[in-house]
Amino acid sequence: MRIIAEIPHPDFKVSILNMNRKFIIKIEQGALEQTYKVSEMDLMDGVNSVFELLDEAFYQTVATRFTEMRKDWKETYQRYN
Repeated sequence: MRIIAEIPHPDFKVSILNMNRKFIIKIEQGALEQTYKVSEMDLMDGVNSVFELLDEAFYQTVATRFTEMRKDWKETYQRYN
C-alpha cells in the first residue's frame, strides 16, 4: 500500500492510497478513521476521478458520520465505566 496523494482539508486528514488495483480513500479526524475503497476499473480518469468524487456534499456526510462515531464511542465507554 502506498500513499499517492494527500488532500488538504481544514477538518480532516485525507489520504489517497493505492493497493491491489484499488484506490483507498482514508479520512482521519483525531482517533477516528473512515475508509472507502473504489476499484481503479470503476474510474475513467484514475486518481483524478477520486478527486472529483470528494466534493463538499461528501465531506459533509463524513463530518456527520464522525460525530455519530464519536457519540457511539462515548456511550460505549461510559457503559464500561
